[in-house]
Amino acid sequence: MALPYSLFLYLLYLSSTNAARFNHLDEDVRSPSGTSKFGSLWPLPQTVELSDVSFNIASSRFQIVDAVGSSAGPGCSLLQSAYRRYFDYIFTGVRSAESRARSAELTQLQVLITSADAECDGFPGVTSDESYELTVDQPTALLKAANVWGALRGLETFSQLVYEDDFGAKTINSAKISDFPRFPHRGILLDTSRHYLSTKVILANLELMAMNKFNVFHWHIVDDPSFPYMSRTFPQLSKKGAYQPYTHVYTPADVKMVIEFARTRGIRVVPEFDTPGHTQSWGKGQTNLLTPCYSGSAPSGSFGPVNPILNSTYDFMSQFFAEISTVFPDAYVHLGGDEVDFTCWKSNPDIQKFMEQQGFGKDYSKLESFYIQKLLEIVTATKKGYMIWQEVFDNGVKLNPDTVIHVWKGTQQQYQSEMARVTASGYQTLLSTPWYLNRISYGQDWQGHYKADPQDFQGSEEQKKLVIGGEACLWGEYVDGTNLTPRLWPRASAVGERLWSNKSVTDIGDAYARLSLHRCRMVRRGFPAEPLFSSFCPQEYQGL
Repeated sequence: MALPYSLFLYLLYLSSTNAARFNHLDEDVRSPSGTSKFGSLWPLPQTVELSDVSFNIASSRFQIVDAVGSSAGPGCSLLQSAYRRYFDYIFTGVRSAESRARSAELTQLQVLITSADAECDGFPGVTSDESYELTVDQPTALLKAANVWGALRGLETFSQLVYEDDFGAKTINSAKISDFPRFPHRGILLDTSRHYLSTKVILANLELMAMNKFNVFHWHIVDDPSFPYMSRTFPQLSKKGAYQPYTHVYTPADVKMVIEFARTRGIRVVPEFDTPGHTQSWGKGQTNLLTPCYSGSAPSGSFGPVNPILNSTYDFMSQFFAEISTVFPDAYVHLGGDEVDFTCWKSNPDIQKFMEQQGFGKDYSKLESFYIQKLLEIVTATKKGYMIWQEVFDNGVKLNPDTVIHVWKGTQQQYQSEMARVTASGYQTLLSTPWYLNRISYGQDWQGHYKADPQDFQGSEEQKKLVIGGEACLWGEYVDGTNLTPRLWPRASAVGERLWSNKSVTDIGDAYARLSLHRCRMVRRGFPAEPLFSSFCPQEYQGL
C-alpha cells in the first residue's frame, strides 16, 4: 500500500530533526578552530618550536644519512632500513610535483647517534632511551639521539613535519623539537585466539604502532577458543588446539619474523600465556592438564581450569615456560591469572580432598593462589620477569618486587582505587581499564580514551612514579583480519598521545585537528584507519 504523502512528509521531518540532533552532539569537536599550530604532529612532542620559514624537499636531491661522528654507521642495518622506509613515506602523497632546485631547499637529514653502543643489534627493553632532538634548518636537518630507539621515534616525527604546498611540492618548516616519552610502557594488546590473525595483519599493525610511537606488542596469543602457538616441545598443543593445525598457527619462523619486525621498529613483544583459567584449548593437546568437572558423584565429561593438585601440571609448565623463555627475548612474560571460574574445582572430589589437606577450607581463591605461586617460581627460574592481571595481586599471592600488575577491571572510581592500592604496595603497574577498544559506541569515543590518565588517582608522587604506562586492548570476539585495523586506528592513537605526550596536553579541539590529519596520513600510507567524523582525506583509502 502506498504511503500517504502527508505521512511521508511528517516522517521526513522527524528524520531531519533527529539528524540535526545527532549532529549537534558532536558539534564541539566536529568544528574546532580547524587547524593546529602543531600541524599534524601525533603524538605531540614534549617541546616544539615551529617557524614560518619553509623549505622544499625534492625526492631526487634529498637524503637521510648518518652524521659524521655517529656511532651507528652503514653497518647498522636497523637504521639503514628505517632511512629507506621513511624516505618512501615522505614521498608518498597525492601528487608528485617536484620543485625546481632553489635556495630554500632541504637536502639532508643527518642522524647522529651519540652513545658508544648504538644498540643496532639489540632488543628494546623497558629501560630503553627513546629520547631525541630534531633541528630542521637549511640546508640540512639534524636528528640527534643516544641510540637507535630514539632515532626511530625522531624519524617518525620528521616525516610528520613534511607536508605538500599549494603546488603539490613536498615542504617542511624550520623546527626545533626536543622529545621523550612520558611513560616507558606504551602497549597494544591483540588477541589471536578468539580469531586467528594472519602474520600480515600483525605486521601491518606493528607498523601502525611505530607511527603512533607505541613500543610494546602484548601478544595474547592463546586462550580458550584456540591454541595457535606452535610449540617445539609440545607440538600437540597446536595440532589439536588450533582452529586449523596447518593454516591457523604461528610457526617458529612466524614468531621469529614478528619479533624481528617489531625490533626494527623499537617495539617489544611480550607474549601472554594465561593460566589457570582461559585454558580450554590447552587441554585438547595435553592430557590431564585440565580439571575434570563432576555432576554429582560422576564426571560430567567437561573440564575446568588447569588442575592445580597434580605434579604433572607443574612438570608440564616447567618445560613449556623454559621453551617460551628462549623463543621470546623480552625480559617479561605476561602470565594472566584472571577470571578463574571455581565451579569445576568445587565439583571435583579430588580437589575437595586436597583443599581439606591444605587447610584451605572452602576458599578456592587460596587454591588459585597455591597454583599461581608455583607458576611464578617456575617462571622466575627461567630468569624472566612477569606481568599479571590484577586478580593475582587482589588474592594476596606472594610476588617478586619487580612484578608488574596490570589493572583492567571496574569503573573509573574502582580502577583508580586499585591503582592506589597496587602502588601503595610498592608494585609497578599498567592501566588498561578505560582503553578496552573492543567496546565500541556510536560517536567519537576516542575522546574518552584521550581524557583517561593512568596517574589520575589519590596517591603520593612516589606512588605515581610506579605507574609505568598502559595498554590499549582489542579483544577478539568480534574482530579478525577483516575489521581489526580500522577498529583499532585511530582510536588507539588517542591512547598513544596520552602515554607519550606531556600530561598538560589535553586540548580536545587541538587534538581533533591534529588527529584528523594523522588519520589521513595513515590512510595515505596504505592503512584503513577509520574516520573521526564527517570529513575527507586528499587521498582516500585505495585498499580494494
